[in-house]
Amino acid sequence: EIIFSCVGNDQDLRKIVLGSDGALAHSKKGAIIVDHTTTSAEVAVDVGNECKKFGRYFMDAPVSGGQDGAIKGELSVMCGGDLDIFCKARTVMQSYAINIVRIGGVGQGQLTKMVNQICIAGLLQGLAEAMNFSDKVGLKTDEVIEVISKGAAQSWQMENRWETMMNDEFNHGFAVDLMRKDLDIVINKGKDSNINLDVTKIVNEYYKDIQEAGGGRWDTSSLYKRLKEII
Repeated sequence: EIIFSCVGNDQDLRKIVLGSDGALAHSKKGAIIVDHTTTSAEVAVDVGNECKKFGRYFMDAPVSGGQDGAIKGELSVMCGGDLDIFCKARTVMQSYAINIVRIGGVGQGQLTKMVNQICIAGLLQGLAEAMNFSDKVGLKTDEVIEVISKGAAQSWQMENRWETMMNDEFNHGFAVDLMRKDLDIVINKGKDSNINLDVTKIVNEYYKDIQEAGGGRWDTSSLYKRLKEII
């Protein structure tokens, strides 16, 4: 028996797994619970420990790849849990993911997702600033992207988002509201562990600007719109 979940936040995860009507109460001994939510590492460890007490197995397995990746079955999954549990769950996850990696024990998947979100935040802000600079100095930004995307500046965000950014289209998957939730988790972990996250903190505040302008459901590439229209 393998149960998969993907909800909103730490509180949701506790409720659906540990609540009186949750997965723990309604699953059989030996069941595997795989959670794709992006949460704190601490809640993943707590839930994992509770599952273990009752003879169930828990694996934190946050994903990356966005809406398009999910639709195409091309998600990346970063997993934290026992190796034998990972091997059993991976067989099912292969139906919707192409890159499935066990990082370590429970909680390690969430820490890896934090690394992922730190990278995305910095990359998108850099791309937004670069495109805005190109616009302001009078360059043809589509031609600029064509040449720099074949060099060291290339990234997934550049390849997949520059055109929709220029077309003022910001409905492509992962929303600003969710990114702020994720970055708050990252920043809290950095604070607890005395880790410098200066750029991540700044970008998180930029996403706050977007929320306050009514763009909480815009996708994360709306950092460009913030530069063009909000500030």
